[in-house]
Amino acid sequence: MGERSAADRLLAVLAAFDHEHPALSLTDISRRAGLSLTTAHRLAAALTAWGALERDASGVYHVGLRLWEAAALAPRGLGLRQLALPYLEDLYEATHENVQLAVRDGAEVVYIEWLSGRSAVGVHIRVGGRWPLHATGVGLALLAHDTPDAQAEYCAGPLPAFTPYTITDPARLRRALAEVRRSGVAVSERQVTLDALSVAAPVRGPDGDVVAAVSVVVPQATAQVPALTPAVRLAARGISRALGWRPGRRER
Repeated sequence: MGERSAADRLLAVLAAFDHEHPALSLTDISRRAGLSLTTAHRLAAALTAWGALERDASGVYHVGLRLWEAAALAPRGLGLRQLALPYLEDLYEATHENVQLAVRDGAEVVYIEWLSGRSAVGVHIRVGGRWPLHATGVGLALLAHDTPDAQAEYCAGPLPAFTPYTITDPARLRRALAEVRRSGVAVSERQVTLDALSVAAPVRGPDGDVVAAVSVVVPQATAQVPALTPAVRLAARGISRALGWRPGRRER
């Protein structure tokens, strides 16, 4: 492999930060980005001057607000969240359980909003967090409306397990996706944690494409899927309308 470009090295510094590593020393950045200490220092200084990174009094670096400002411009980020929030709040008031909004990024879902009550079941997600598509309700809702070729490629890939109930068999996953298309909702039971069940529905954009998914996550032991389904569908339809979708338009 040839020498990395300047852009690649700059991006490597930013990629060194994640939810498990939100604060890094210069040595940490150098190691995680695969750069010399001198190069890491030069790039971190440039990113700090621009505002992409911030350096605290102890010399530790954090992601800067300038990146948040840039990320807010993403059409599938803050803009979608702002349009969806009233419907997410309505869904929360109807259930008083965890409510989530997610978009797809490759083989993963990215959560862009999460509402939770103090007594709601614990979940392993956060805003900006990622999970594989097959392990979550929102992921199943998104994958079920992709092209047949894309679904086949995903089903053939690695399907990591998080509990004994996680779907890891390609044939079973294909059947699950067909059921999502038939019923209009995705039900994910004990896929990520043993105590949770989620019901998710797709959110459509103006042209009918599925652009996001909304879900409610409840305790598995007391879950009433038939009672939750209409509320989740209503929230998804409301967000879709806010995005410009209208009933009767072609759905994909």
